[in-house]
Amino acid sequence: MRYTAPVPPSTPCAESAIFEQLLDFNDADRLREVSGELGRNFATIGRATGVRVSQRGAQVRVSGEEAAVRAAARVLEQLYALCATGTAVTGPDVEQAVRLLAAEPEARLSDYHGDVVLTGARKRAIYPRTPTQKKYVHAFDDHDVVFGLGPAGTGKTYLAMAAAVAALLADRVKRIVLCRPAVEAGEKLGFLPGDLEEKVNPYLRPLYDALHDMVDEERGARLFQKGVIEVAPLAFMRGRTLSNAFIILDEAQNTTPEQMKMFLTRLGNGSKAAVTGDPTQVDLPHHLRSGLVDAVQILEGTERIAMIRFTDSDVVRHPVVGDIVRAYEKAHARRS
Repeated sequence: MRYTAPVPPSTPCAESAIFEQLLDFNDADRLREVSGELGRNFATIGRATGVRVSQRGAQVRVSGEEAAVRAAARVLEQLYALCATGTAVTGPDVEQAVRLLAAEPEARLSDYHGDVVLTGARKRAIYPRTPTQKKYVHAFDDHDVVFGLGPAGTGKTYLAMAAAVAALLADRVKRIVLCRPAVEAGEKLGFLPGDLEEKVNPYLRPLYDALHDMVDEERGARLFQKGVIEVAPLAFMRGRTLSNAFIILDEAQNTTPEQMKMFLTRLGNGSKAAVTGDPTQVDLPHHLRSGLVDAVQILEGTERIAMIRFTDSDVVRHPVVGDIVRAYEKAHARRS
């Protein structure tokens, strides 16, 4: 049962809140899961939408401006329905739900949480959290090469790794190949101590971190030892043909056009490739053109190749990361 009514002028919030909505839920225990410890999730929804959220038993009162109240009510109802499926609601889930339903009011959270790419280590489900992420993970089903383009924190590399591990565990590929150009603060591989794998490890750390979220450490070590997961420095891939493999090229904006062409032509039968990068964050010397920018212009519209573009609204790290990305984009636009 639910009703709405104007806030009486005598109430303390009458100056800022002109609308009130009472949500009557059936299960107080489930509602406590939605509210979070000490009502933190309700506080998050309130801050994000600009409303006041209060609870008594199985009832929630939302007050504020009408559009904001209706938006907050949608989030509460969807989170409540999500809990009914047995899904635990976390703080980041709440923040993402607010952003998702603001952009896609008709979206259903259960559709996203149910679209699991992989159940990783510690039984943690990995699933797309934004419409673009959903489009991205499904692109791997229908395309041989998928470009993930956009700012940091949008899940480009993480979801590509999840898709690769899922393909490996389902025996759709025989190995995973991790690749990244070694362009960091002007250093070269030869300046670092150790053998080839030890030299390239610092550059591939983000891929390792993602992998450890998906496969327990002991199993991951065995896969590396058997060569099922391989580190392949971009500089040493010339002449190879990679068949029945899922290949991930990360930080692709730091490839040259020659390197990008060389990488893309390594694909053999039964292989897929994910190419991820941010075209606005090129670390190459100024006289060199980015191979990622070049490839996007040349290959746009090519059959079996997908170009998925992420924006700051797809950032799923700490909410401040999205604010940082937007601030930098505005600054670059002013300078231009």
